[in-house]
Amino acid sequence: MWTDKQRGIRVTQEELLCKNACGYYGNPAWQGFCSKCWRERARPAGAQKQDPRLSNDGTPLTFSKFEEKKSTEKGRRINTMRRLFWGSPSPPKRQESPETYTNVLKAYQSLEPGDFPGFLKILRSSSSQRLQSRCTAFLNTMEAYHGLPVQKQSDLVQDFYQSFAEYFSSFPEAQVTQIMEHVEKLIMTRLHKWVFCHDSCDDEQKDLALQRRIRSLNWVTPQMLSVPFPDKKTAVTGDPFLPAITAIIEMDAKRAPQDKLACVSKCSQHVFEALSTSSSEPANADDFLSGLIYVVLKANPPRLHSNMQYVIRFGLPHSLMAGESGYYFTNLSCAVAFIEKLDGPALNLSAEEFEGYMLRRRAPSVRNKRQQAARDTQHLLEELQGRQEKLDQGVDALNVQLQQWVKSIHSQLDEATTQFALVQKEITAQAELSSSSHDASLQGDDKDQSVLVLVDKNAGPKDTDC
Repeated sequence: MWTDKQRGIRVTQEELLCKNACGYYGNPAWQGFCSKCWRERARPAGAQKQDPRLSNDGTPLTFSKFEEKKSTEKGRRINTMRRLFWGSPSPPKRQESPETYTNVLKAYQSLEPGDFPGFLKILRSSSSQRLQSRCTAFLNTMEAYHGLPVQKQSDLVQDFYQSFAEYFSSFPEAQVTQIMEHVEKLIMTRLHKWVFCHDSCDDEQKDLALQRRIRSLNWVTPQMLSVPFPDKKTAVTGDPFLPAITAIIEMDAKRAPQDKLACVSKCSQHVFEALSTSSSEPANADDFLSGLIYVVLKANPPRLHSNMQYVIRFGLPHSLMAGESGYYFTNLSCAVAFIEKLDGPALNLSAEEFEGYMLRRRAPSVRNKRQQAARDTQHLLEELQGRQEKLDQGVDALNVQLQQWVKSIHSQLDEATTQFALVQKEITAQAELSSSSHDASLQGDDKDQSVLVLVDKNAGPKDTDC
């Protein structure tokens, strides 16, 4: 089931689906059933076992009456809890006027996907006062009775989800899902400190056991899990699964189940991205599960078991039963189950080799590490050589272009020098021409002046008499 020598870990689609063949995703925490089938299977189990056993064992009638009385008292306690939450034995029916009810529905229909502040604004409005009172009463009662067993608290939260969703029964399923995601975030952000890793369960002990188990498997290499890593055509720049490791570690910091699921989805998407860049072949479901197991072993997320149980107990059922988030969470559950049951054959190792690794008597082969380092170095050298060739080609092309530019500049300079010489020669000729004409004009003026002098000398004395 789990191993394959060529592609490593394998889980078929049928193994991910519910055992009841309802079409939804199952989960190891529910013994392979989906949340809906598991609850339907678990709740009536006590009542179905009592009556046949009593009749077959020949138990006196008085004991049957005692059991009947006990069941009646149990039902009375349930009604009492409902009265604490709702103020009546059964969830309250809408009492507002049709006009108010219509206005409330229109307000919720106008919500944008993921607009949690807008949801809170509508919930706090006067027209939505009844829904706000129901949420407030439920939160106050859950905080007051936080000592209840965690499974009982889970049942109460799931019943609240179902009852609250009935208010929007006229909405399309997609809008109801959107509104209930806001309700889940509102409720579970407040209840997180009361119900997460509850004292009534052994989640804390299982967290420590899982952490120790993952720590003891830190010698597992990606090659043992058949995880595709960068090939010769891909540059080795570090661990390509680092973003996925960061995303799965962030899950513990979130409070709402849907936010924890978002971290799981983000981690899974990064795994697919790392697989697509690490191999020339498209990633399949087997590669994805192998990569997810490697990420969990590498990250060793804090309180992983508690976080997964928190999502299972208090998350919306549709988030785990179908869709992308359901598929990713189911694979994460399979990865954790694989780690808990990991043995030698799952890693293509003998029992002696696996035991030697676990007892620290052996370590992953140094030869394999050297071979991997040599392959990585060879990949880097090949990449550097390719870059050097491209660089040389670019330099050669640049030199040719520079030579062409130099020749062009020299020819332009020669042409400019020739033109400058011609212009200078022309200017010199014009200057000489203007100088000769100027001298000629000066000589003509001197002759005129000498003639005037001669005329003045030849003239007689002037008459002074009248």
